[in-house]
Order: sequence, then structure tokens, then C-alpha cells
Amino acid sequence: MVQATRQVRLTREGYARLERTLEQEQRRLAEATRILQEQMDTSADTEDTGLEDAKREKMSIEARIEELEDTLARASIIEEHGGAGSIELGAIVTLTNEATKKDMRVQVVSAPEAAVLGGTLPRISEDSPVGKQLMGRKPDETFVVNLDNGKQVKYRVKNVEY
Repeated sequence: MVQATRQVRLTREGYARLERTLEQEQRRLAEATRILQEQMDTSADTEDTGLEDAKREKMSIEARIEELEDTLARASIIEEHGGAGSIELGAIVTLTNEATKKDMRVQVVSAPEAAVLGGTLPRISEDSPVGKQLMGRKPDETFVVNLDNGKQVKYRVKNVEY
């Protein structure tokens, strides 16, 4: 499979999370390989569903490792923020839902970083409906997000920090 050679911009924390995830997947692969070998050694039946399940699991882990390695190889760490207070990748944003008056803090990140679990702050991909609307905005700006279910949500940018 040919991957796009597009650069992936990650926060330093996101890069570290991806590295930890890769190490975890490599450990899972070693265990899956061991289990597959045991299944092959003990299986007399070539149609054994346990053997097929072990093969599928190993292939799934290998694909995830390939994806993580590709992302890390194309990664560049976000170091500077030149937007004079406007929202860029890596920004931690406090949003107010104008209807409920509730605040939420999120970090705007690239899609590969948003997909990795961990961290203390919810992450929003720059490619998501909210992420697309946030990019370039400044404190006190309001915007409307059209959700998949046809509803709209109006937010106000309360604060931007890096």
C-alpha cells in the first residue's frame, strides 16, 4: 500500500503518545506471533478457526504498526505558533456552547494525533467539523457548526493558549 508523503504535524506530547502506542503494538505483535506459532504447532486441522483468528489478529496488529511507523516517519513537531493569538494546531481552546453556556477545553491536533488514546485533555482533529471551524479564530469570535444529524451548535472562543 502506497502512503501519501504528506507531512504530519504533531504536538510533542502527541508524538510521544504515538511512540508509546507503537511500542505497545510491537509487544502485542510478539505475543500474537507466539500464540499463532502455538496454534500452528498444536492444530491438526488446517480449517481450525482458532488458527484463522490468530492469523487475522496478527495481520491487524502488523497493519497498525505499519500505519504508526508511517505517521512517525512523516511527523514534524509543532514548535512555533505565529498566529498572534489565533487558533493553530496544538492550541488549547476553551469554548463556550452558546445554548447551554457550558465551557469545554479541547486541544486542536492533526487527525493521526486525535486518533491516539491517552492524555488529559480531549483532542479535536483539525479535519473534524468543529476543528475546521476553529482554525484561525481568535478569542471572542463565535461560529456555528453543522452536525451530521442536521443540528447546529453555536460556540464562542473564550480563550486560546499554547
